[in-house]
Amino acid sequence: MTFRLSSVLALLALPVVSSGALAQLAVSANDNKAVLIDGVNTVPQNPVPDTVTIIDLSASPPKIIGEVQAPTSVVGPPSSVAVAPDESIALVTAATKIDPADPKKLVPDNKISVIDLKASPPALAGTAEAGAGAAGIAINRAGNLVLVANRSEGTVSVFTLSGKTLTTVGKIELGDAKSGPSAVAFSPDGKTALVTRDGDHKISVLSVDGSKVEYTKRDVNAGLRPYPLDISSRGDVAVISNIGIGSGDADTASLIDLQAKPPRVVDTVTVGQTPEGLKLSPDGRYAAVTVMNGSNKPKNSPFFNDNGLVVVLAVDGKKLSKVAEGKVGHWCQGAAWSKDGKTLLVQCMVEKEIQAFSFDGKELKPAGTLKVSGGPAGIGTAAR
Repeated sequence: MTFRLSSVLALLALPVVSSGALAQLAVSANDNKAVLIDGVNTVPQNPVPDTVTIIDLSASPPKIIGEVQAPTSVVGPPSSVAVAPDESIALVTAATKIDPADPKKLVPDNKISVIDLKASPPALAGTAEAGAGAAGIAINRAGNLVLVANRSEGTVSVFTLSGKTLTTVGKIELGDAKSGPSAVAFSPDGKTALVTRDGDHKISVLSVDGSKVEYTKRDVNAGLRPYPLDISSRGDVAVISNIGIGSGDADTASLIDLQAKPPRVVDTVTVGQTPEGLKLSPDGRYAAVTVMNGSNKPKNSPFFNDNGLVVVLAVDGKKLSKVAEGKVGHWCQGAAWSKDGKTLLVQCMVEKEIQAFSFDGKELKPAGTLKVSGGPAGIGTAAR
């Protein structure tokens, strides 16, 4: 079943159910500055504004309940959306913008948009500035601290959060501009954070004490270009995907033991070409990995496949193992789980849709699609 947007105005007229009644929101950031033309990420002529789509993930099937215009970017991992624990707001980063001097090119951006999810209809409540190439973003479970990975300058921005207001605390230097801080995640207790660095193949460990965040100088090494990551709801493990160099080789996902002193990689498995997105289920038992599978390559490439994949890995203690696999569209990005772990959403840029799957612990089954007004590039849900 397909759910289409008749118009942005019609969506904006829809009321939003309160978060208490709704039970779960998913927020998708949609990039209109990027289209894939025979394997090349291209800026279209006169693109319409980017959008943010609010989805009722507790509905069966999931349904769209609102939309807001706000800048975002497909550049960077699809963890460019963070939803507050109480689902009051969403924070959306924009890693790139159109070059004012050349509308055919993109340059780094630093914007964070604050989306009021409790407003009816949802609304842009404010903006803030992080660093160049603002990409992965995370809110701690206390709902009062925010980290942003700045891909184009080798830093992580730190903000305090009060209501809908972000206040700059400072920046953490991780490496030079080519180190590529990409995705960031807090441990459940808020005392630790991890940051992937796809430019120099590291995962950095940060310590957190109140609003004081420091680089511990401990770096974990998992594989070529660690990119998306997530930390389990128990805080015992993290899972990272290593996207490789795009040369057609099978790439990997790795498990970090966070209970080890110091944390370290303890398992790595193959998942396929270019694992772009990753999300752990709320109970921490499964990791959904979105795999390009060559769907973003030119059609004459020997590595091209006419579909992407979503791979579900079981997290059993300190081991990863493949449980299920499903075909998805092209150039697919992020994934999001329902709180019961029975519904999985996957974003597909080329199709401009979010594909839903049901999951019973053994098998993925298609469960409909949601059409959005832009290429869905990042997605987030509140921590459970």
